[in-house]
Amino acid sequence: MKNPSSKYELSRRDFIKTTGVTTAALAAAALVDGGNSAVASVPRSGKIIGANDRINYAIVGVGGMGSGHLKILKDFEEKENISVVAVCDVFEKRRRKAQEVAKISDTMVFKDYRRLLENKDLDVVVIATPDHWHAPIAIDAMDSGKHVYIEKPMTHKLDEAFDLYKAAKRTGRSVQVGSHGCSDPKWHRAKEIISANRLGRVLWAQGSYCRNNVKGEWNYDIDPEANEQTIDWKMWLGSAKKRPFSAERYFRWRKYWDYGNGIIGDLWPHRLHPLMLAMGVMEFPRTVSCVGGTLCDTDKGHGEPRDVADTTMMMAGFPCGVQIFLAGSTVNERGIEDVIRGQKANMLLGGLKVEIQPERPFAEEIEGKDETPPDSGETHAKHQKNFIDSLRKNVPANCDIELGIRVQTIVSLAEQSYRTGKTMHFDPVKLKASS
Repeated sequence: MKNPSSKYELSRRDFIKTTGVTTAALAAAALVDGGNSAVASVPRSGKIIGANDRINYAIVGVGGMGSGHLKILKDFEEKENISVVAVCDVFEKRRRKAQEVAKISDTMVFKDYRRLLENKDLDVVVIATPDHWHAPIAIDAMDSGKHVYIEKPMTHKLDEAFDLYKAAKRTGRSVQVGSHGCSDPKWHRAKEIISANRLGRVLWAQGSYCRNNVKGEWNYDIDPEANEQTIDWKMWLGSAKKRPFSAERYFRWRKYWDYGNGIIGDLWPHRLHPLMLAMGVMEFPRTVSCVGGTLCDTDKGHGEPRDVADTTMMMAGFPCGVQIFLAGSTVNERGIEDVIRGQKANMLLGGLKVEIQPERPFAEEIEGKDETPPDSGETHAKHQKNFIDSLRKNVPANCDIELGIRVQTIVSLAEQSYRTGKTMHFDPVKLKASS
């Protein structure tokens, strides 16, 4: 089988041959109305899921995050009428461990995800691979009629994000991006408050995601059984730069631009998706600026030095005038509180709380109040449950493709800004970024 190219056409060509996807079904749709409206969808090519139908799941990538999703879905099987029927990974040890947990036969364990997608009884594919594989797997999955739960960031590159968006529209398949904060009730309560104009005009928001790991963030343990005989390194690299086998890069891939983008893609989506959901900002950014650097030598004694920053700050501006400021660190855990600022009041969203604090000139008009919902808190299980419910009701998931494409645009522009040292501008008509 041919290896995927940088734009994965060869991978998809082989895939089309084995699954019978028609050329017409692969015709790319175009975003319209300046990128702020959905394109028309063609009739769904996969099974329509009814309220009482069993939903069959597969998981591609069963490392740390993927194995976590496997456990959640196994716990859901009886109550939610779902079944994990297949798993896939390039590392033999991970495949076999996942097989034991899933309790499935050898015939449903795969090294190549394209063979997995040939299963016509499969309804949902969970993608928990390194970022550079998100788009090709998701697009192939949707073209074969499967819905997709895809870990954040949605894609590795900006052009891939729009390829994925178009695939979702032309196939009618549902997408849930794995920013599980979007299924925390506190953000939906925040959205209700803002929609009721209780903050006045929304002005800007702030947030952060900060950690401090003395061993260096993403310096995960390296399994001594990992080698070229137990891992399909050629498949794992995919469209990334070809290089000799490196267990360091396999396990610690988030540190390198070839496969991820550090804080920008791993951590900031956890803030961007919920903040934009709450504020109702369904626009593409107008400008994105990102600064930072590697300030601490936390990788000493842990293999190759990282490409990505350990300290970053970002500002995104939108056509409506709203701005979002984020800070990120892997060498200092004291972040800044999540706050949405309005002309008349501020909303404090740190931890589990939702609290309204009026601005002094409007203290008589706006009541300061704790609005925290009783079930506040984010979990992967809530987010998976939301996706299951959305499929049965045929409604958008909490972190659907429309929110996902807008946040991914911010993420990708933030990476470009950091790496070039320039403010990035986005054209919502041409769907292009420029400095």
